[in-house]
Amino acid sequence: MCRNIKTLFNFDPPATEGEIQAAALQFVRKLSGFNTPSKANEEAFHRAVQEVSVVARNLLDSLVTNAEPRNREVEIERARARNAKRFGMTE
Repeated sequence: MCRNIKTLFNFDPPATEGEIQAAALQFVRKLSGFNTPSKANEEAFHRAVQEVSVVARNLLDSLVTNAEPRNREVEIERARARNAKRFGMTE
């Protein structure tokens, strides 16, 4: 799947509409193969992004877990550590 789509469930604070919209955009781009749709496909593309956003929000709102909410800053640091190990980068 697209690596640009990040996990949005179980964060404190919860995912914003902007984050959900960005994930929906990436998903529709991946499915369609378009970064920017042609004029002929523009309406369908944007409608799909909106519909995927609604479905994603409904999914996130309906999921339940007993786990503690994740901290965004901690997850960012973990991702940086994984990238440093993976790509051999040091700060």
